Amino acid sequence: MSFLDDESEVPDLVEATFQRIPVTIITGQLGSGKTTLLNHILTEQHNKRIAVILNEFGEGSAIEKSMAIGQQGELYEEWLELRNGCLCCSVKDNGIKAIENLMTKKGKFDYILLETTGLADPAPIASIFWLDEELGSDIYLDGIVTLVDAKYCLEQLAEEKQDDLINETVRQIATADLILLNKIDLVDAEYLSSVENQIRSVNSMAEIVQTEKSRLDPGRILDLRAFDASSIERIHTFCKSQGLGVDFSSQKHHIDNSVTTVTFEVNGDISQKNLDFFLQNLLWEKNVTNSSGARLELLRLKGVLSVIDCPRRVIVQAVRELMDQEQTTDWSDGEQRSCRLVFIGRNLERDVLYRCFIEAMTSPSPPATS
Repeated sequence: MSFLDDESEVPDLVEATFQRIPVTIITGQLGSGKTTLLNHILTEQHNKRIAVILNEFGEGSAIEKSMAIGQQGELYEEWLELRNGCLCCSVKDNGIKAIENLMTKKGKFDYILLETTGLADPAPIASIFWLDEELGSDIYLDGIVTLVDAKYCLEQLAEEKQDDLINETVRQIATADLILLNKIDLVDAEYLSSVENQIRSVNSMAEIVQTEKSRLDPGRILDLRAFDASSIERIHTFCKSQGLGVDFSSQKHHIDNSVTTVTFEVNGDISQKNLDFFLQNLLWEKNVTNSSGARLELLRLKGVLSVIDCPRRVIVQAVRELMDQEQTTDWSDGEQRSCRLVFIGRNLERDVLYRCFIEAMTSPSPPATS
């Protein structure tokens, strides 16, 4: 009798459990303090096992140096060689290969911090770790942290690019989940206030933490959980702080060609088909225009929505063209179901976004493109 013929010989299957490792992207302009921040993390005792991938243009940039501090303070070191030397080129295979190599030492690490070059757009870098199925079971995107130099921020925000492109500082702030306003000791209180106001005009949803010489508790930039279902509470809190639920028909049309944040809340449900159509037009087709004819350019989108025939809240997140939807907590019996949305981008007009979403909600089938 063979082994497989005797049922008594078949062992019970035990479900395997895996500890997924969060990846936090650290971005910011050259000189903003990214490397200083990571040096603090790599040299201070914090009882956290953190792997850091340093990724900056410069001498020897073809080789990435990865280090981590152990709980006893021992320093682990590994050299990861990337074919193009930088993740900002958004060649996905190279980034994945580097992280896969790092994952061979998975037992040593609780967190992975990825420092981008100052010229990097965080969006394509985030795509490597957010939606890539090859890494999905072991690694996940925890959040995007942007460092800003308080002294030069206003100058960097005002920089004009060729072909009317959005400059790097604006992109980095717009896509951030947490913003470290660094070097505050180099400016006076009045100037600092103007810098913070300008940052909030671009991204009103991200938390701003003021720092000197990049010093802060490492725990402030870890476990952000900005891309999973736990972010639903932050979206609710932010939307409430914006005083949503107002009558937009009584407001003046507001168009801002700079990058801004727009929010609104609508009571009721939307069909999954119409929601997908609404998001497709905004993110992929890019055929929604404001009243001046300029295309709405979305950099970041977050929402908590009520979808017809779905008993749970649906959280929607997008970074540029990349979008994900996830069912979260149940709606309670008798609870007012609603849709809350936060948009960050350029050429945004609140009335246009509101009207397009209402059309999507009220149409029996996907509405015609306006």
